Amino acid sequence: MAEITASAVKMLRDQTGAGMMDCKRALADADGDGGKAIELLRERGLAKAGKRSGRATSEGIIGMALGGSFAAVIELGSETDFVAKTDEFQAAAAEIAEAVASTPGVSSVAEALAAKLGDGSIEDRVGAVASKVGENIVLKRVGRLEVASGITGGYIHAGGKLGVIVAIGNAGTGADALAKDIAMHVAATDPTPIAVDRDGVDVALVEKERELLGRQAAQTGKPENVIARIVEGRMGKFFQEFCLVEQPFVKDPDRAVGDLLTEGASIEGFVRFKVGEASSEDE
Repeated sequence: MAEITASAVKMLRDQTGAGMMDCKRALADADGDGGKAIELLRERGLAKAGKRSGRATSEGIIGMALGGSFAAVIELGSETDFVAKTDEFQAAAAEIAEAVASTPGVSSVAEALAAKLGDGSIEDRVGAVASKVGENIVLKRVGRLEVASGITGGYIHAGGKLGVIVAIGNAGTGADALAKDIAMHVAATDPTPIAVDRDGVDVALVEKERELLGRQAAQTGKPENVIARIVEGRMGKFFQEFCLVEQPFVKDPDRAVGDLLTEGASIEGFVRFKVGEASSEDE
């Protein structure tokens, strides 16, 4: 029996769009002959997806799975909204989200595709859906949260087009409802929060904003000490707009999101996905 190398598997995958394990099996069955392996994949209906690769996948659905202390959210892309609404596609999104949630350490699409799902991998499941529905199907993004002492929650909005997961640390009574409320807030709020608190905002983004505000304030012609106070005041507003714990709670704008937390509780993280807002890591 011919040796099946990783490079041969990758080449066959690039040529056909079939999953890695399907390519490996086809090469083994074809005794290493690439041409025969392609024909086998076509016979098995697994190479059709390759002919569709490259087509735009601007539609799709957000899948979510909650497991108590861990949660996952994924974006599964399709070419048409019609396919995204089918039972087959929605079931696949749910299964993939469950597999990601149950696999510690997954933080990228590549890692997720290699994760186990049933008797195969998530990549195999994506390929099977593509073959069945006749469209290019792409796992575009994955997000996973886990909290050692606390709970996760989530919210799906707009018919599966928008999803948010949230992790609450050291949460007390009513933590489930709190996590869902905060997830709903993240889904509904414009501007969308970019970090939990000020410490989580990218330093480069803060400095860029501070420089911009400084140039704007300088145009007033006021003294340097006054300009500095103007900049700090506007930076405070910037943080209030984009830091989750400082935003006015969507259900009660007189309270900040941080005011909802009981003593000792903390928001450990959140992930917000909206269909079509970003392309695949692997595209």
